[in-house]
Amino acid sequence: MAAPENYGGRAELVLLCALLGALGKAGRGQIHYSVPEETDKGSFVGNISKDLGLESQELSNHGVRIVSRGRTPLFALNPRSGSLVTAGRIDREELCAQSARCFVNINILVEDEGKLWGIEIEITDINDNNPKFQVENLEVKINEIALPGTRYPLPEAVDPDVGLNSLQSYQLSPNNHFSLDVQTGDDGAVSPELVLERALDREEEAAHYLVLIATDGGEPRRSSTVHIRVTVLDTNDNAPVFAQPIYRVKVPENVPPGTRLLTVSASDPDEGTNGEVAYKFWKISEKQSPLFQLNENTGEISTAKSLDYEECAFYDMEIQAEDVGALLGRTKVLISVEDVNDNTPEVTITSLFSPVLENALPGTVIAFLNVHDRDSGKNGQVVCYTRDNLPFQLEKSIDNYYRLVTWKYLDREKISMYNITVAASDLGTPPLSTEIHIALQVADINDNPPIFPHASYSAYIPENNPRGASIFSVTAHDPDSGSNAQVTYSLTKGGSMVAPLSSYVSINSDTGVLYALHSFDYEQIQDLQLLVTASDNGDPQLSSNVSLSLFILDQNDNVPEILYPMLPTDGSMGVELAPRSAEPGYLVTKVVAVDRDSGQNAWLSYRLLKASEPGLFTVGLHTGEVRTARALLDRDALKQSLVVTVQDHGQPPLSATVTLTVAMADSIPDVLADLGSIRTLTNSEDSDLTLYLVVAVAVVSCIFLAFVIVLLALRLWRWHKSRLLQASSGRLAGLPASGFVGMEGVQAFLQTYSHEVSLTSDSQRSHMIFPQPNYADMLISQDSCEKNDSLLTSIDFHECKDEAASVQQAPPNTDWRFSQAQRPGTSGSQNGDETGTWPNNQFDTEMLQAMILASASEAADGSSTLGGGAGTMGLSARYGPQFTLQHVPDYRQNVYIPGSNATLTNAAGKRDGKAPAGGNGNKKKSGKKEKK
Repeated sequence: MAAPENYGGRAELVLLCALLGALGKAGRGQIHYSVPEETDKGSFVGNISKDLGLESQELSNHGVRIVSRGRTPLFALNPRSGSLVTAGRIDREELCAQSARCFVNINILVEDEGKLWGIEIEITDINDNNPKFQVENLEVKINEIALPGTRYPLPEAVDPDVGLNSLQSYQLSPNNHFSLDVQTGDDGAVSPELVLERALDREEEAAHYLVLIATDGGEPRRSSTVHIRVTVLDTNDNAPVFAQPIYRVKVPENVPPGTRLLTVSASDPDEGTNGEVAYKFWKISEKQSPLFQLNENTGEISTAKSLDYEECAFYDMEIQAEDVGALLGRTKVLISVEDVNDNTPEVTITSLFSPVLENALPGTVIAFLNVHDRDSGKNGQVVCYTRDNLPFQLEKSIDNYYRLVTWKYLDREKISMYNITVAASDLGTPPLSTEIHIALQVADINDNPPIFPHASYSAYIPENNPRGASIFSVTAHDPDSGSNAQVTYSLTKGGSMVAPLSSYVSINSDTGVLYALHSFDYEQIQDLQLLVTASDNGDPQLSSNVSLSLFILDQNDNVPEILYPMLPTDGSMGVELAPRSAEPGYLVTKVVAVDRDSGQNAWLSYRLLKASEPGLFTVGLHTGEVRTARALLDRDALKQSLVVTVQDHGQPPLSATVTLTVAMADSIPDVLADLGSIRTLTNSEDSDLTLYLVVAVAVVSCIFLAFVIVLLALRLWRWHKSRLLQASSGRLAGLPASGFVGMEGVQAFLQTYSHEVSLTSDSQRSHMIFPQPNYADMLISQDSCEKNDSLLTSIDFHECKDEAASVQQAPPNTDWRFSQAQRPGTSGSQNGDETGTWPNNQFDTEMLQAMILASASEAADGSSTLGGGAGTMGLSARYGPQFTLQHVPDYRQNVYIPGSNATLTNAAGKRDGKAPAGGNGNKKKSGKKEKK
């Protein structure tokens, strides 16, 4: 191989070849390109996307790829540019030896279209190899008696290149005795020969040194040399002569090593040692030399290694015979290797499209197969076929490629996986064959709806079933797989229903179990007609329906209902009449009853349960007719009472009873008399009801009385507790009247204008309430103090009865009048009347009330007797020590009572010595009003 620096003009050559190499499609659908050898990796070869009619970016989308067999990839696809590029270094001599043209065939598979394209790429030669001699030094022996013109063959140089790049000429170094002659053979081979120009003399020069140069015609030119030493020998008259100029032999490739192929023979007429001949290989390639061996003494050629027709079918070599005198003889040996059927066919899966949809059209490509047999002739002819009766067949594609295609529709539900056996057999003797197995998955499509095992279903449900109970279950099977086989269930109303279907039953969408949403009543619903729909989750979604009939089974849950005789609604009792002269079997009445149940549960039987006169009447077992069993006797009562029971035949049986009253009389008066006795019986029943009502009223009265007693007890307990509280509050009520110094006017004022002074037992505080008075211009009399409705106060006003008898109404105390400066509160700052009239300031009135309340509160505390000393009434503790009752003005004059038009002018009248108008006369009357 040449060094890289020798490739000066390669870039221009590559560009030229690339531009001229892209050819159109021609013959057999192939695409032709050419590329020089020894190009760099990734060099452009051809625009494959354009030639295939695809966009460059669509190569990977369409599954475009190179398929080749048993060889290191020489080319690759560039997905970006859509071009075919070299995958590495390409050596033409390695691929095609010395063939004039070198072609490499590859195949492009377009998976989406299921097409295989053949690509033929020519590898053009460049001058990358030097002519090479087998030896670098050569010795040629020539007898000194050799005549001028004698020719001696020289070794040939070998150049693997072809054309101009191959060996073109030889040159011999200048000398005085020899010249070079080049002979061209029939096969175009160039053989150099050394020609003796002048006679040799061993005594003058025993050896001559020459240089042979071999040159090719490439650019740049390449050459190699061999150094020749010519040795001059003594006299030897005859050269060895082979029996045949060319030896030919055929040998099968399967001969074992060491097998004798042929024997070459050369004779020398000389005697003695000059007639002895030695054999050796003169011209043989490096690849052939290890395969054969030559016996130097006998000329026997045998195999040194096993031959392989597939590697080389023909061998060409030259054998040289040399005697002691260095005279030479040459012959050519041609060995032809015959092919033996020793290679089984090879089947390679180039591409497999698995899984395949079950709805794939006939002719869909499943796989691409490459079949190859290294043998030749019939031994290399291969027949490919599929075994078993499967829906697949092989179709011949280009070269040795086959397509495995479908020839009918597939059905995954029948066969989900195929194990395809592809066999390949050659035509040799004996034939050799091989098999491969292809596992093909069939992909599911949603081509099957869910299937119910039965065309319709019936379910029987006893009535009065519990709510939410499971009543039935349906199951549908979908032969598809995956999501196409996932079944969901739903209900559709099948018949006419008053209420919506969702109020009756529901179905579990996953399991198909039906549930009752409420308790069924056979008397209302006897059956439900439904449609159950099973749908898969495929695309498109497929579904199927099945009818479901739900029959409600009757249970004995209804008591027989008596239609006749009906109980009267007005409280009276129905009476059946029968003449006393009735004969046996006389139809008195008929009991009519129905049962809302059905079947055996509605079969009714009638029986006489009780009779006032046993044996007098009979009841029809199935008809309910009441007839006389015998003639009536005088001793038989006019009124007969019968109890008839009606019973069904359910499990358990249910029954109802009716009471019949039969009046036995021949005339109306007898009937009325009998009815009177019946009425008496009714009255007795009413009296019992009255008794119950009286007892109930008495119980309620007792409960009410007990409640009143409890209430009074609580009231008395509270009153007693308040008395105990009064006893512990300073015993104010026990003070004598003389202890109230200057209190007559205040006490009279309190007795006159205080309607209520109460002391609560829980807070121990005095509360003085001043309601609106009903009278004016008068004082409380003794009579008014004796009223029972006087209220409890902190001062025991119940004792005022005794005190009032000895205390007379006194005129107002003039010491009560205050000057304007001495009046407490805000009224002191006003210009009031010096006579001590009642202030008209509302705030002063409120102050007076607060003073009185404070005084009463101190009296209830018990910490002091009316507080602070005599005559203060506890006011000094609030308003200072100088504030006493003597400074309190007489506020009784012109008192304004809110809500009343009267004023208290009693005090002014007393001072003038006049009695108040109507004062004495109205005292008793006023007391009565207060009582009211």
